[in-house]
Amino acid sequence: MAQVSEPPVIEHGGGVWSLRVPIPDNPLGCTLVHLLDTDAGPVLVDTGWDDPTSWAALTAGLAACGTSVEEVHGVVLTHHHPDHHGLSARVREASGAWLAMHEADAAVVRRTRANPPKRWYGYLAAKLAAAGAPAEHVAPLLRARDADRPRGLPGPRPALPDLGITPGELLGLPGRRLRAVWTPGHTPGHVCLHLEEAHPAGLPGTGRLFSGDHLLPGITPHIGLYEDPDDATVTDPLGDYLDSLERVARLGPAEVLPAHQHAFTGAGARVRALIAHHEERLAGLLGLLAEPRTPWGLAERMEWNRPWAEIPHGSRTIAVSEAEAHVRRLVKLGRAAAVAGSDPVTFVAVGR
Repeated sequence: MAQVSEPPVIEHGGGVWSLRVPIPDNPLGCTLVHLLDTDAGPVLVDTGWDDPTSWAALTAGLAACGTSVEEVHGVVLTHHHPDHHGLSARVREASGAWLAMHEADAAVVRRTRANPPKRWYGYLAAKLAAAGAPAEHVAPLLRARDADRPRGLPGPRPALPDLGITPGELLGLPGRRLRAVWTPGHTPGHVCLHLEEAHPAGLPGTGRLFSGDHLLPGITPHIGLYEDPDDATVTDPLGDYLDSLERVARLGPAEVLPAHQHAFTGAGARVRALIAHHEERLAGLLGLLAEPRTPWGLAERMEWNRPWAEIPHGSRTIAVSEAEAHVRRLVKLGRAAAVAGSDPVTFVAVGR
């Protein structure tokens, strides 16, 4: 049977559309860039990956909605990741649109631009070694750090935003009520955007929610450590994420418009499923920590979407960061602790 392709543009009613913008060589397939009609002109929620194919899809999608990139009035960014923020500079250059982002993620963008590739590669190599990564995993990062002319990290330098997003406040969009909801976890400055208007199809609930990567219908967002070579603050991204999920559930939106997969209803049920998933994962880690293990040793034994031996280098780095975020949550809850003097650091369950 022939596979039915997804439409490039979906009209959701009430002056809202989603545009499918491809992410090259990525299993996610695409970013759903949302278009919101306002009295001042069209506003985008995210922009998609910086790639010629993605740009062509974005401009074609805008044309299908009866507008163009030159008419874009503003861009509201849910977070700084390149599949959301990547095309922002091109949109601004073509239209003069403003870019808005939460300050915590804007700070990440500024640090990314300020630190040379050597600094990032050295920082990541040191972090992975401290987490128990084997020498063969760290070696490519060290080679990149020590190269005469190291290649930059993936993608061009991200665009600096023009405006901040203040949690709890309405954005200044004429004719629309779009309120920012701070939802850290996936990134420190991730925001969801609550469209406080009746659902055009009359669905019960409090309007619609542009959820970025915070709340997705069928996959679990990556929750790893907030990486920053200039800040040694001990953060708790998983705790941030779980608190943010509760915040979204209390909104009770009629429909959720995420940045990947598809629109869906039943936000409360999806929140409960995600909380249960992380509780199950924490319980599994406690079992593994019956004996001391490094974050790398934990990641090797955790359940992923494929066997560890089949996970590529970059994805292993992400997996270790996720393992560390979960261990950090257990430490904060007093259910695990670092083994004194261990190098690389190992953790063990306590109170069992």
